[in-house]
Amino acid sequence: MVKPSYIGRLAPSPTGLLHLGHARTFWAAQERARAAGGELLLRNDDLDTARCRPEFVTAMVEDMRWFGLTWAGPMLTQSTRLLLYRAALARLHVAGCIYPCARSRRDVLAAAGAPHEGDEADEPVYPPQFRPPADASLPSLTDPVAINWRFRVPDGETLTFTDGHFGAQHAVAGREFGDFLVWRKDDVPSYQLACVVDDDAMGITEVVRGADLMKSTFRQLLLYRALGLTAPGFYHCPLVTDEKGVRLAKRHDALALRTLREQGRIPGQLRVDWK
Repeated sequence: MVKPSYIGRLAPSPTGLLHLGHARTFWAAQERARAAGGELLLRNDDLDTARCRPEFVTAMVEDMRWFGLTWAGPMLTQSTRLLLYRAALARLHVAGCIYPCARSRRDVLAAAGAPHEGDEADEPVYPPQFRPPADASLPSLTDPVAINWRFRVPDGETLTFTDGHFGAQHAVAGREFGDFLVWRKDDVPSYQLACVVDDDAMGITEVVRGADLMKSTFRQLLLYRALGLTAPGFYHCPLVTDEKGVRLAKRHDALALRTLREQGRIPGQLRVDWK
C-alpha cells in the first residue's frame, strides 16, 4: 500500500466535552488533508490522568463523527505508549539536553525578576538562576521518574518556521520561552515530548491546531532537532471566541458539540455560520 504524501491528525484530549473551537480546528485539518489527497489519523491525548475520563473519550468520538469528521485506522492512545516516550527521554539525557528540576511552578512565579511570556495560560520563562551549570553531571534516570526534568533551551537563538496560515514566525529562546518540562515527577511525559514522539512515529506531515499552541511549536522544534527527527509542517488556526471575545474553553458548555447536537443543530449549518 502506497503511503499518502500528506498525513494529518486529530488529537483531542478527553478532559471535557469538545466545543465548537475544537470542531473548527478539526474541520480545517480534514479540509487540508482532503485538498492534499491525504488522510487523517486519530490520537487520544490522554496523559492528563487527573482530568481525563473514559466517558469523555466516548463522547469525543461520537461528537466528532456527528460533526462529519472521519479518520483512517484505529485510534491511537497515548497512555499505552509510555515506553516510546521513555526511550526519547533517555536519548535527551544521554545528549545532555535536559536536567532535573526540583523547583515548583510557585517557585518560578515567585522568583525575583522572573519574566513572563505573553500568553497568561502558558508557562512563565524559567528563571536562569534556577538552572544548573551546563557542564554539571546529570543523575541517572530513575524508574519510575520521581523528579521533574527540563529541556535546556539555547539562550539567544532565534527559531523560525513558516506557518501555513500566519506565515513567517520567530521567537527567541530564553527570552520569549524558557526551559520547559519534558517529564513530570509523577512519571508522566509532558505534552511537548509526547506530541513530538507520536507525530514522528505516526508519520504526520502537517500539524493543524489552534493558534494558542504557537509557542509550543518552538519548543517542539527544539525537541525534533535534539532527537534527530524531521519536523512536520504547521498550520495554526485562528481561535474561536464567545460573544464577549473570550477564547472558547471546555467550560463553555453552551457551545459544546454535545449540547449543540442535543439542541438539534445541524453540523453543516454550523460550518456555514462560522464562515
